[in-house]
Amino acid sequence: MAASRYRRFLRLCEEWPAENSKRQRDLGLVLRQRVAQAFREGENTPISDPEACDQMYESLVRIHTNFYKNKYPRLKDTTFTGVTVEDCRMILATDILKQMGDMEKGTWKRLREKFSAKKPEEDSK
Repeated sequence: MAASRYRRFLRLCEEWPAENSKRQRDLGLVLRQRVAQAFREGENTPISDPEACDQMYESLVRIHTNFYKNKYPRLKDTTFTGVTVEDCRMILATDILKQMGDMEKGTWKRLREKFSAKKPEEDSK
């Protein structure tokens, strides 16, 4: 039975889309890493709790197939603020979040980081 569970998780990993805009924060990437970690021995990996494994798989399938989005359709594709799904995706992209983090720094700190030979983490030591 471990072999069939392993193959189901692999199939799910293959189907899960990768979001290039969310480098190091992509759910598909985390899923692939966790499956590789959980099934280190591949099809021969012993599963200590098969029920929990099956439950996890079913939960991930529901997320992947947008089960609840389809079950409870929304009247509009915006939030109460009027922001659309595409706007949210753009705002949550890694590059934009990094730019926003840089904007939060003060002018002096940005200049010091730009012209300093050592990293800012070393400065605080």
